[in-house]
Amino acid sequence: MCSLELMCSVLTVRSSPSRLFLTKLLFWSQPLVVQLFMLLRVILLLLAPVNGQLARTHKSIISLQPPWTTVFKGERVTLTCKGFRFYSPQKTKWYLGKEIPREIPANTLEVRESGEYRCQAGGSSLSSPVRLVFSSGDSVVLRCRAKAEVTPNTIYKDDNVLAFLNKSSDFHIPRASLKDNGAYHCTGHKGSCCSVSSNAVEIQVQELFSRPVLRASSFQPISGSQVTLTCETQLSLERPDAQLRFCFFRNGQTLGSGWGSSPNFQIAAMWSKDSGFYWCKAATVTHSIISDSLRSWIQVQMRMSLPVLTLSPKDVPNFEGTKVTLHCKTQGYSPDTLYRFYHEHVLLKYKSAHFAEGASISFSLTEEHSGNYYCTANSGHGPQRSKAVRLSVTVPVSRPVLTFGSADNLNFEGAKATLHCEAQRGSLPILYQFYHEDVILGSRSAHYTRGVAIKFSLTAEHSGNYYCTADNGRGPQRSEAVKLFITVPVSHPVLTLSSAEALTFEGATVTLHCEVQKGSPRILYKFYHEDVPLGSSSTPSVGGVSFSFSLTAGHSGNYYCTADNGFGPQRSEAVSLFVTVPVSRPILTLRVPRAQAVVGDLLELHCEALRGSPPILYHFYHDDVALGSNSAPSGGEASFNLSLTAEHSGNYSCEANNGLITQHSDTVSLSVIVPVSRPILTIRAPRAQAVVGDLLELHCEALKGSSPILYLFYHEDVTLGKISALSGGGASFNLSLTTEHSGTYSCEADNGLEAQRSEMVTLKVAVLVSRPVLTLRAPRAQAVVGDLLELHCEALRGSPPILYWFYYEDVTLGNSSAPSGGAASFNLSLTAEHSGNYSCEADNGLGTQRSEAVTLYITGLTGNRSGSVATGITGGLLSMAGLAAGVLLLYCWLSRKAGRKPASDPSRSPSDSDSQQPTYHNVPAWTELQPVYSNVNPRREDVVYSEVRSVQKKKKHTAASDPRHLRNKVSLPLCLASPTPRPALVLMRVLLSPRVPLSSTPK
Repeated sequence: MCSLELMCSVLTVRSSPSRLFLTKLLFWSQPLVVQLFMLLRVILLLLAPVNGQLARTHKSIISLQPPWTTVFKGERVTLTCKGFRFYSPQKTKWYLGKEIPREIPANTLEVRESGEYRCQAGGSSLSSPVRLVFSSGDSVVLRCRAKAEVTPNTIYKDDNVLAFLNKSSDFHIPRASLKDNGAYHCTGHKGSCCSVSSNAVEIQVQELFSRPVLRASSFQPISGSQVTLTCETQLSLERPDAQLRFCFFRNGQTLGSGWGSSPNFQIAAMWSKDSGFYWCKAATVTHSIISDSLRSWIQVQMRMSLPVLTLSPKDVPNFEGTKVTLHCKTQGYSPDTLYRFYHEHVLLKYKSAHFAEGASISFSLTEEHSGNYYCTANSGHGPQRSKAVRLSVTVPVSRPVLTFGSADNLNFEGAKATLHCEAQRGSLPILYQFYHEDVILGSRSAHYTRGVAIKFSLTAEHSGNYYCTADNGRGPQRSEAVKLFITVPVSHPVLTLSSAEALTFEGATVTLHCEVQKGSPRILYKFYHEDVPLGSSSTPSVGGVSFSFSLTAGHSGNYYCTADNGFGPQRSEAVSLFVTVPVSRPILTLRVPRAQAVVGDLLELHCEALRGSPPILYHFYHDDVALGSNSAPSGGEASFNLSLTAEHSGNYSCEANNGLITQHSDTVSLSVIVPVSRPILTIRAPRAQAVVGDLLELHCEALKGSSPILYLFYHEDVTLGKISALSGGGASFNLSLTTEHSGTYSCEADNGLEAQRSEMVTLKVAVLVSRPVLTLRAPRAQAVVGDLLELHCEALRGSPPILYWFYYEDVTLGNSSAPSGGAASFNLSLTAEHSGNYSCEADNGLGTQRSEAVTLYITGLTGNRSGSVATGITGGLLSMAGLAAGVLLLYCWLSRKAGRKPASDPSRSPSDSDSQQPTYHNVPAWTELQPVYSNVNPRREDVVYSEVRSVQKKKKHTAASDPRHLRNKVSLPLCLASPTPRPALVLMRVLLSPRVPLSSTPK
């Protein structure tokens, strides 16, 4: 039985980063003897590199960022070359395949090209090769596997022949795309027997990103508005970190500067010319894959103008039955616009039309069509209304109707007669004319309905026929005639007034006489005072009658009389009678524009005497000082105006005089309120510069203003509090300062009239400088003669600027300023005399703070040497080994003597060891050998990781020497200096190079 199998393998774009794992041996888990042996072995292993072996045995190492060897085309990879750190940095050589090496001063190189890379750092040998592959996509390999007796010959896709297999059983698809989706299988031939078919393999190729879709903030923007275009696409879940580029187009032209990394494109302003088809493209960085969005039409709309309503035909009379057309049109773009037509706010009709054409309605005129018309246009942004157009429909007048009327329907001589002419229909205006026996009496033009009328007094000549005509421009229409017969009533009576003394003072007697010139007897006479009957009398013949009475103040006024002979009373003209009356005591009223008088208001002093014959002269007084006078020729009251100031508070009165007697009013008091002036804010602090903790007084005072005054205090427009000053003056608000109190302050004064705000006052709150910390920084663990020492002083708090002073044994070395706060440094070239105590001071003008002293110990070593340095380091390391062994033995002896378990006791908790730390402050940083990491490991090399620890009990330690801060670091302490010799923690971590046999000798 034979079998054939098709296998599919995919080469992915990126490979996982390689990692380097270190084997860690814990020194403390071994017995004491083993610990000493391991320590000596470590020291001996370190000696070989120091004596010259390292330069010939240590390779340069390449690290990558990003840390993988297969990347996309168009991306960049940064290569870093690392050598042995005992050597100072030199130039680095880079190799690409067999090309000539490049030599650059830096140890990093940025590449985009596939190939095999090597490097050589100064003092190190050539590195192992690193091969980079820049791939443009996924490749697929189809492999047809069969037993020995079967020969593969053909590969099929969806049952169609794809390729014939010759020598190789593999078929490569270099860059898979959507067209490669399908079911694949292969066939082979077994000798001369038969054909064999494999299983089917389904290949589903995913798109790197979906087809983009163009989005717009508006596809129908208003002219001049801003539009944002967005090219939306979705990256494959398998390639979420792929980088894409985007480009936007309008009518085949590229927008902006072309391809960019942002999927958004903003058009600041769209105009009519910008209407058109828009689309976008999305592509990979190398443009190996490009996809277009569908085209979208963006139509820029013109801003809608107000519609215009026109009436046709123009300038012709609009008679009933005429056909007219109303046309509404607006300027602006819209696919369609909804037009509405209104008559006196009543909707007539609406229709939708293209903006360029507008809309029209037509109708035949009737009388009801007169009035105002307007239209509205709405394209989706709200209706716009046109101006109104007035339409007047001319309707011919109907035959008018003439009516006659009088007060009592009696047509006698002297009666008031009225002729009224009215046409029931007809357009306005209508001209009415009245005729008596074809003689025109008068004309009236009517601009409203209900007709017109004329009035006249009847005489004997007014008897006869009357008619009227109506005409509105289409010919007059005549009414039917009305016949009128006139009778003669009494004539108008004449009223006369007489007095014996010709005086009209109170108490005098007067006589009223009423008489008519003609009229039929019997005549009834009546006398009236201001329409109130006084008495009546009748006479059987022509002549008059009289009526007498004594005057009082109430008799002033108008008098008239009537005469009636049965045809209606006739009234005389009025006769006025003035009775002279002394003035009464006047009343003074003060009038101001508000409930409370305020400076600047206009005060009206109103004085009135309820009784008294005119003319009356009024005088006005303020605290008995005359202000002015005013006359009332017809009696009544008088006023005097005054623009108020603060001095106008006090008592007011007035005086009335009509020549008979003078009367004085009661006094009226007035209090004038003064509005507050703009207050002045004063900040009072105990010193020239406000400092955190000071008690600050905010004093606010308005120099003018009526009490009480309410003061409000603000910090950055946030209310701090409010205080009321009941008797004027200012007010204060106290504040204990913090750093948050810096900023602007203001206050407000308000006495109920109008609040006034002070000017802003800026306050800066300073912070006293904190005690500084001095740090000594040297280029090595142990400072030697010739080193450049940096004294770094820093105060963690304090307002800038800060002036730092540096001291050696209380002798000033120099100073340095930090204008913006922070730290400052001072450099010193060391000599043998520079051993001793150092300190620094920080001063920001508010106070001085001194740091703790830091002790520096200086040895006599100078310069950078190779052979002699190696010998010195060798001796130093052997001395350290002896010292470490002695310390360990002494510690174990003391532990046994005290009855405690030794440090190597397995029951000892790791936390007990880690919590013990040396009591050094400002100790120079440990010189470290940086660990070597690489994602390229051409061969496996043994690495030894060791730790040496010694414990000191119950000491306070600084964070600078906390072992947790050194965890995961590889460091070699060369020297520790302390002002006072005492047992100390010795920590040694050594990362060994690939082991070198102890018996090997330098070449």
